[in-house]
Amino acid sequence: MAIQTAGREFDAAVARALAVKMQVVGDLARVFGQPEPFASDADRVARLKAAATVPASCGPEIIPAPARGAAVRFTPVSVQPRGADGYEVQHAGYRGRDAARAADVFDRIEASARRSRSAMPFSPGQIEAARRYRGMVERHDAGGIKLASLEGRGAGGSGGDFMDAYLSEAREIARMRAAIGSGMAMVPRRRGSGGAARAVSLRAAVDALCLDDLTPGEVLRRFGWSEYGANRDALRRVLAEALERMRG
Repeated sequence: MAIQTAGREFDAAVARALAVKMQVVGDLARVFGQPEPFASDADRVARLKAAATVPASCGPEIIPAPARGAAVRFTPVSVQPRGADGYEVQHAGYRGRDAARAADVFDRIEASARRSRSAMPFSPGQIEAARRYRGMVERHDAGGIKLASLEGRGAGGSGGDFMDAYLSEAREIARMRAAIGSGMAMVPRRRGSGGAARAVSLRAAVDALCLDDLTPGEVLRRFGWSEYGANRDALRRVLAEALERMRG
């Protein structure tokens, strides 16, 4: 077991080092207008494995999984009583380790903001609402499969418990979608002019951000808009307002 664990750690370290090297050389090639090297299947696989490698502080048992995508480390905590009246925040990870979650569009937006030294367009509360909405919609959509397996069973037991949770999430999703509203996020100024830009409803913009994992710029491109300047600022603003309403 120890040999297997060490082997996985070594493979992950080699993959990360190779990915860094390929990135540097590839960036230089693009700067000088040369074809990007490392285009073999083995190199592409190494890149995928390196991108999907979980941070070392999360433990060696979580292997790289390209289908899962990139992972982000976070520290699980719990509040425990200390003394007669006090409390303290303690690390609650398994064996003192950090935890990992799949990276999403908000991690990409945050990384981009750090690189450009600009402010995040969304607050932590708005991001939490977006992630909660995505999680509920994904669970609810997947729940239809379990509902089919519960046909013919009684309302009691685990089937009843699941149905209660399923209906509760349905109500919360409906509340959040009502908070989004039926308005428009982006409307072309000139109609019938043959331009590529299409109208974007608030619901479509929020779902593209939260469910399809698209940045505001990518949302604009999906609907034929330029992703720069006033368009991006306007979409960010209406998305932030919608997420704020969704917080409840």
